[in-house]
Amino acid sequence: MDERTRYFRRLRRLRNSARRWSVMGGGLVAATAVLTPYSGIGIADAIWAGAAGSSVALAWWRWSDHRALAALPAPPAPDPALAGQRLTAAIERFPAGRTMINEMRRQKNRYALRGTAVALAWDRLDRASATLTALAGRLSGPGEAAVLEAAVAEQWLRDLGQRVATVERALPLAPPDKKSALEQSHAGLADQFTDGVDAYERLVAAAASYVAEDGHPFTEGRHPALNGLVDATDRMRGLAEGLAELKRPPAASV
Repeated sequence: MDERTRYFRRLRRLRNSARRWSVMGGGLVAATAVLTPYSGIGIADAIWAGAAGSSVALAWWRWSDHRALAALPAPPAPDPALAGQRLTAAIERFPAGRTMINEMRRQKNRYALRGTAVALAWDRLDRASATLTALAGRLSGPGEAAVLEAAVAEQWLRDLGQRVATVERALPLAPPDKKSALEQSHAGLADQFTDGVDAYERLVAAAASYVAEDGHPFTEGRHPALNGLVDATDRMRGLAEGLAELKRPPAASV
């Protein structure tokens, strides 16, 4: 909750409290003024009068606090960008929210590059990145260093792709004598981005090969877990056949 919202909430709370005590104090004062002349001042009337005086005093204090707070300038409104960042951070605390935010960012970046020379290569980079993310949990040892290098390379490639798209949109605005040089620079950046995506895809393929080979640690035979599963199946089948044999009625003697 920002300071401006907290300020107005406190102001509203003081106003409502002052109104409640004003109504209660007025009612008790009226009751005391009406009931006292009938029976004089007794214990009950003293209680009525004390409650009335306390209510009036509390109402006066609440109105004083309200006037003092209202005299202060209200805090400035928060920056909408900061509010959006706080909301995004709150959503990203949950795995599903983090996935949703990442997908929204991916779609936003992809939309910004639509129709450019690097749009197809950008889609390939997205697919390769998603594949490497799925493989990352199974890459241990030397594979962890490869994942870190891939993250740095991906950040560089995404920055380069956005740079290529920006230069490409500026091509129609370039003067005729500068357009040829700008086109050459754009082509060089685009080729560099495509080569980088090719290298990134080869890294992902190598990581997939590592994960595949790591899943076959035994050069001969099958994995012990698979052998154990087959043996357990055979044992259960044997027990089932034995129980069925015991329940079968004996053959009639001749």
